[in-house]
Amino acid sequence: MSLPMVKEPANIPYAGGGKLWTRNLFVLAAAVFLLSLGIGLQSGVQTNFIKDIGLSGSQVLLQAGIREIPGLFLMFIAALIMHLPLKWRSVAAVLIMGVGFTLYATVHSWSALVVVSLIGSLGMHLWMPLSNSLGLGIAKKENSGKVLGTLSAVAALASMAGIGSIILLTHWLSLRLLIGVAGGLIVLAAIVLIRLPQNIGETKKSQPRLLFKKRYWVYYVLLLFEGSRTQVFFTFNTMVLVYTYGLSAMQISILLLISSLVNFLLSQKLGQLLDVVGERKMLTIGYIALILCFVGYALVNNVWFLGAMLVFINFLGQFSIGLSTYVNRVAPAEELTPTLTTGVSINHVTSVGMSFLAGVLLPVVGYKALCWGAVIIIALSVPFAMALRIPAFKPELEKQS
Repeated sequence: MSLPMVKEPANIPYAGGGKLWTRNLFVLAAAVFLLSLGIGLQSGVQTNFIKDIGLSGSQVLLQAGIREIPGLFLMFIAALIMHLPLKWRSVAAVLIMGVGFTLYATVHSWSALVVVSLIGSLGMHLWMPLSNSLGLGIAKKENSGKVLGTLSAVAALASMAGIGSIILLTHWLSLRLLIGVAGGLIVLAAIVLIRLPQNIGETKKSQPRLLFKKRYWVYYVLLLFEGSRTQVFFTFNTMVLVYTYGLSAMQISILLLISSLVNFLLSQKLGQLLDVVGERKMLTIGYIALILCFVGYALVNNVWFLGAMLVFINFLGQFSIGLSTYVNRVAPAEELTPTLTTGVSINHVTSVGMSFLAGVLLPVVGYKALCWGAVIIIALSVPFAMALRIPAFKPELEKQS
């Protein structure tokens, strides 16, 4: 007589893992590690690779604007696949990203670069809100910052491994081959995500395909400001060091390695602090610190100082998880993923436009003027960050949801 099969809960804690590390979190962290390893490998060589195929700095920024177009229409693209479980939407997104990133290795021209970057970008932008939805689906509301901070730390660790690989392999392997390997790692991450349970992220009420509500207006406004400066800076920060100061792929990789190390060491602590202090204070502090960094980037011409600013600004970018945890704390469960998805599209209203504008203005006004523009935009963000209001967490609400 055989014993009946007992289905093991998917989210039980691992022995020795405490309450945070569950089976789901281990699987998600493994996928995030592989994905971030691929992105870190590619990001360390991409600027030099694009330069090697003969593109100018202005073309790099224009290409960055075209690459962000899928993000602009993300809320409508995501609505088409909203009927699929969160797990399979995530698998599809990462698989598309991996294929697009792998095809970078075949590029020899501007037009080909635009095509493959659009494919990779579509997958990446689909993944952006889904990654937070998966993490927040695993977390409880009172430790959502810690979970997202932990995943950020895992991503930073993977980026270190990817960038460290570049430092070790750049003398023996071509940049083209390294980019191909990076895409393959992202495809492998999609396969790992299949191990997540089918019901992850399910809600009692059906999720709306499209969602745009007045109650989230401060979140939307902050994302508009985020898009105005984030995409432009993270495109041209390494570009300035490569094109203006002549840093090699290895030197850029060392800087990014240091940046990933800082993020790895501090991301989880940042998430824990976010849970304690709250989004309003953390985002306000982060924006003020960013203002000071951009002022330094505009005023100082020392390459070592600019490298240090790159590291610090990349860390301050981690503060943006506060926008996701804010939505998680104020939105009903069925509105979480649609709201995050709408947020990505709103973010790209400005990020696409500003990338094109920056590409046109860069040869005319120089990168320092773009930095001053970023200072103004971030300063405008501060009063809206201070306007965030989050109701006190009540455990009984967590049980009801």
